[in-house]
Amino acid sequence: MVIIGIDPGLAHTGWGIVETRGSLMRARAYGCVTTTPADALNVRLGIIYTELSKVIEHYGPTVVSIEKIFFGQNTRSAIATAHARGAALVACSVCGCEVGEYTPMQIKQAVVGTGSADKHQVTYMVRNVLGLDHDPKPDHCADALAAAVCHANLTRTATLARSRMSEDDVVSIALTDEGEAS
Repeated sequence: MVIIGIDPGLAHTGWGIVETRGSLMRARAYGCVTTTPADALNVRLGIIYTELSKVIEHYGPTVVSIEKIFFGQNTRSAIATAHARGAALVACSVCGCEVGEYTPMQIKQAVVGTGSADKHQVTYMVRNVLGLDHDPKPDHCADALAAAVCHANLTRTATLARSRMSEDDVVSIALTDEGEAS
């Protein structure tokens, strides 16, 4: 499976492409779309849409893992992030990607093991899980790769749980059938 992770932001939208094969994951590429406050909002959103569309077309992910917006103290920055997130989702939608949305806490939990991890811990784990020989920079790229790793981990866990449940159901049915036959 090829996943594009996206860390949305109006000034910096990080993206990372992760490929999975079973439990193995590797980073294929990552980068950051940067816009400047000197440009009008519609121009900035167009840049995010266009650049992510190019990345999606080039790497062909089938799934996008995008960070949900965290509304903290600064609603103004949350609105700007929401605009960028919308442009990113439109780019993914046009290319036919399935969407997985995760909170920052879910991403940290899936990658580091605790939802209260700091940026350094996330970067460290992303580097190790993906076998990189360097820290992905800027932080937006590490966060985007973390979003992709989160989706891969949670998808794999859900698949294993479903297959395990199916096996348990078969054993349960077999035991019930044997019990009835006695």
